[in-house]
Amino acid sequence: MTTTLHTLSSAFAIDDATWWRQAAVYQIYPRSFADANGDGLGDIAGITSRVPYLQELGIDAVWLSPFYPSALADGGYDVADYRNVDPRLGTLEDFDEMLAALHAAGIRVVVDIVPNHSSDLHEWFQEALAAGRGSAARERYIFREGRGPDGAEPPTDWKSLFGGSAWERVEDGQWYLHNFAVEQPDLDWSNPEVREDFVRTLRFWSDRGVDGFRIDVAHFLTKDLTEPLLSHAELEALPKDGNHPMVDRDDVHEVYAQWREVFNSYDPPRTAVAEAWVDPSRVPLYASASGLGQAFNFDLLEADFDADQFQKIVSANLVLASSSGSSTTWVLSNHDVVRHATRYGLPHPDRDESGRPALKHGNEWLLSGGMQPELDRARGLRRARAAALFLLGLPGSAYLYQGEELGLHEVADIPDAERQDPTFFRSPGLDMGRDGCRVPLPWTSSGASFGFGADGAHLPQPDWFAAHSVAEQDGDRESTLMLYRRALALRHELQSGEELEWVDTGRPDVLRFTRPNGWTVVTNFGTESFDLDDADFLLASADTRVGAVAGESTVWLMAHAD
Repeated sequence: MTTTLHTLSSAFAIDDATWWRQAAVYQIYPRSFADANGDGLGDIAGITSRVPYLQELGIDAVWLSPFYPSALADGGYDVADYRNVDPRLGTLEDFDEMLAALHAAGIRVVVDIVPNHSSDLHEWFQEALAAGRGSAARERYIFREGRGPDGAEPPTDWKSLFGGSAWERVEDGQWYLHNFAVEQPDLDWSNPEVREDFVRTLRFWSDRGVDGFRIDVAHFLTKDLTEPLLSHAELEALPKDGNHPMVDRDDVHEVYAQWREVFNSYDPPRTAVAEAWVDPSRVPLYASASGLGQAFNFDLLEADFDADQFQKIVSANLVLASSSGSSTTWVLSNHDVVRHATRYGLPHPDRDESGRPALKHGNEWLLSGGMQPELDRARGLRRARAAALFLLGLPGSAYLYQGEELGLHEVADIPDAERQDPTFFRSPGLDMGRDGCRVPLPWTSSGASFGFGADGAHLPQPDWFAAHSVAEQDGDRESTLMLYRRALALRHELQSGEELEWVDTGRPDVLRFTRPNGWTVVTNFGTESFDLDDADFLLASADTRVGAVAGESTVWLMAHAD
């Protein structure tokens, strides 16, 4: 069977309300994608300049991590103004130009919404600080009196997810809650004013033509802060069954039901996907048609390169998606985790009783400065290419993280003085943070920032980026970039239905599944070659002989018509 590269039309079907169900979505971390003005920070105009690259890659949509005004205490997830563009990244006019260029290239746009917390520089929080105790301004956030005779102790012993106390004292002696960085005060979602303002934000971006929203920590918004407040240990001991005081509460879905009414008021309806780290049984609540409509599935992101794990994860998540009427999502890397080319090149991590990695896979390697355990770069990339073809063959949405199409590894050797992630500073010696997957992309094989911008980049790029640059890989048929282009082109032609059927291979380390149209995916997780039956060869992640799948590789086939 012969194939040709799929070419996107100059404009997508504007009335296609189901585009998201099978979409290939490319995550852009704007500050590290492309720098148009040469200040070392990626910007909106930089994204616009790379639209031809994105179109040639063959994606259906981009998801933009936060580009709003921010002090960058948490990579832009500390939002100072939800309805504007950070002036270092551009203007609203620049955003409109980027949106128009992406739409003209047949690419939809999903933007990040960060509703659990604002920046401490947000006008609301500044007003709360000035207004003092008992003010309406403070009721938009979660302020409490401290413990002890002078209130000098925090209200509880709760811990921030970024390390340290979850409470910070202000000048007049009260404390505010921040589940993340100290610069990210939690909003109080029992306050109608908070709910109304986010509806205005959703309409603001929808009216500009944005196609959908990714909801940051969607399971965190609503909280039961009835006194007396429980201790950290008491909270940890409670089941997360919808009644937990702090996370994944049933009443959060009242918020999302209101948002769905907003989304459905547009034609076509705006889409949404929840970042919800919850028990699998709770995922359908977020993905329901009356709620956000889709939820991230992070299970492959946490899995080893292992056939049994991959098969169980795929089967379980297809059932979950079916139960909600949604389609599932697949992801191997994002802006919060060690890149999968590196994870797959390290020894399997120890696992806790739940089967999850005892440490975030790759953290030990980062803590040693990228020295121990030893990284097998070639093996990591080989497995990453195989996993990518496996993922792109699945029914549902595929989320790709910028740079994975270049086969980028994690950058380990960032000097402490140049790191930016609050996780690193608040967890010294325990977590190196997320800077290593946020290093600006290499577009050329030379220059001060490998083509990212005119001068340097806001995070240091290693010398080995040269061999992974777009310029180095463009046109090289064996490169990872060209593999992704061919795979995404074929995926557009072959994607059909939302089911798959597993086919027994006789080997526990080889998975094979077929799609309704005869499209077949075979992944060899082992090291010994696996012989194939007679079928039309479409694509392979690694060199392989005819009629076989090489070790640690994936092939796509098309069954012969009867």
